[in-house]
Order: sequence, then C-alpha cells, then structure tokens
Amino acid sequence: MKKTLILRFSSLGDVAMIVPIIRCLCKKHPDEEFIIVSRKKFKPLFEEHQNLSFFQVDFENRHKGFYGIFKLFKDLKKIKPNKVADLHHVLRTRILTVLFKLCFYNVKRLDKMRTEKNRLTRSKNKVFKPLTPIHFKYQEVFNKLGYQIDLSKDHTYPMPKTLNNFEITTNKPKVGIAPFAKHIGKVYPLDLMQKIIAYLSQNNQVFLFGFGEELKILEKWKSSYKNVDCPSSNTNFRQEVELISNLDLMISMDSANGHIASIYNVPVITIWGLTHPFTGFSTFNSIEENQFTVDRTQFPLIPTSIYGNKKIKGYEDAMRSIDLNGLLYRADQILNQTSS
Repeated sequence: MKKTLILRFSSLGDVAMIVPIIRCLCKKHPDEEFIIVSRKKFKPLFEEHQNLSFFQVDFENRHKGFYGIFKLFKDLKKIKPNKVADLHHVLRTRILTVLFKLCFYNVKRLDKMRTEKNRLTRSKNKVFKPLTPIHFKYQEVFNKLGYQIDLSKDHTYPMPKTLNNFEITTNKPKVGIAPFAKHIGKVYPLDLMQKIIAYLSQNNQVFLFGFGEELKILEKWKSSYKNVDCPSSNTNFRQEVELISNLDLMISMDSANGHIASIYNVPVITIWGLTHPFTGFSTFNSIEENQFTVDRTQFPLIPTSIYGNKKIKGYEDAMRSIDLNGLLYRADQILNQTSS
C-alpha cells in the first residue's frame, strides 16, 4: 500500500482546514494510506477513514529542538512513505522536506502566498483583492503530488458525530458561540457579544466555547441568561467536536471553532476584526452573507495583518462598526431555515 505523509503541526484552525481535502483523498484513493503528522490534541479531527492514520509528534521530549527534527525524520522514514505533503511550510517542515528530498522522496510544499499577503495587508499601496482560499492551496499541494482532487466536486460531509458524553435535553435550535480569538484585534467587543447572547438565548439553546481565563467570562454569561451552557468548562476537545458537529449555527471570530463547525456542514457566521475574508482563511464553503467585517470606509487599512496581531492607532474600536442588527437578522434567517 502506498503511503503519503501529511505535515501540519499547528494551529488548531489551520489543522481543521485540512479535513475536507483529507476526506477527498481517502474517498478517491481507498487503496492508499494517508498519515497525518501532527500534535496529539488534534487527533479527534482525523478519525473518519480506515485508510487514514495519525502520527503523534512529541515536541516536548523526543522531537524537541534542532536535533529532535532529525529524530522525527528517522521516525517518519520508518513508515516507508512514498510521498510527503508539507502543508505547514515552517522551519521544522522545511528541514524535514529537505531531508526527504535528499533521500529522493516525492515532496511538495504549501505555497503560503507571502508576497500576495504582504500586498493585501500593507498600509501603503494596498492591493485589496481576495487571495486563493487556503483549502484550495492545500488541494494544490496534493494535485502536484499526482492526486487529482477537486474540493468543489469530490467532497462530501459526514453525519454529525454521536454525542457519547454530552446530553442535549432541549428541542430548541442549538447555537454555538466562540467569542474569543488568540489576538485581541479579532475579538468582538464583549458588551456587544453579550447582546448577541442575550438575544439568541431567548429562543435557542446557546453553547459558549473558550478555554483558560476566558471561561470566567463565559461562566458569568451562563449564569446570567437562561438557555445558555458552557460545555468548555467540563468537556475535552473530542467531546467539544462531537457537540459542534450537532449545532444548527456557529457564531465565531476568525478562529478555530468556526473552522471546526464548517467541516461538519454547520452554518457559520464569522465576525472579522483586523483581518478579513480576503486573506483566504474563511471557513469551508463559506458564503458572503455570513461574513461580517469592519467598515472599510471608516477603517481602510483593514486587513492590517493575516493573523490580527498588528495593532494600528485609531483602530481599537474598529469592530464596533460591524452591523450588529444585521448579524442578528442573519442568525435568525439561518435558524429559521434549519428549523423549517
């Protein structure tokens, strides 16, 4: 059986975006084995196919540091792969792919569109044009390896996952809300987010997602409104994925929870801050009506960066220009469609 290594070590949202192309590969090439090489915590995303396996990297111990990369290469070489797909294109994977190339393996690497991203995010002479969605850049890597994959034709969604450890006791529409992101420039003002929760909890069951210090705020909202739960306080990642796959709507920042929901055919409303859908990181099969962005007539430098980590003076309240009433109206539209 031919084997293909697929390298992507982080982050959660980017790893989740691999899932649709993996489904296409496993479906169209059932006689080949595909091995995801990533961190252990991401494994629950890759358990749908018999010809898909998972290799756990150990960057805390065995594969730590520069010499750890060579140990990782030796470990991966024992698998006897035929092809290597680098979907990360960072220092670790560049070293690995060079080593594989020196051993005459068929290796292809993700084009991260660095020049195009710079043109889109720079302040002067900004080129405000949409970049190729990252899902299709992943597809491009595999097609260069000889797999003829077409996401628009080959992809099919799985059924929602079985809820093994979480019981839903209501027949109300189920709405997930992930109010936070890694960078503050992508987080919707909390007073406005609270209005979204207050409104949607009237007629829906709302589930709040977050981790760490975020849970203090989520638990406060949970105690303030009926029909609001915070599963992140007492579930693990696998259980959260199971729950997310059963939602009727996810409202998320430009962050991982939206990407996870989208790969299970859950409608996603994305709230964009200092980033923008044109960066190519929209959720899978997203539509324009579900993208709520900062008003660029007031804040023309949007997007200021790809990751939302670049602060610009005067843009602290840019997300307040997003149409809150329009967002709630769109949420109602989606929920009415799913319940009819």
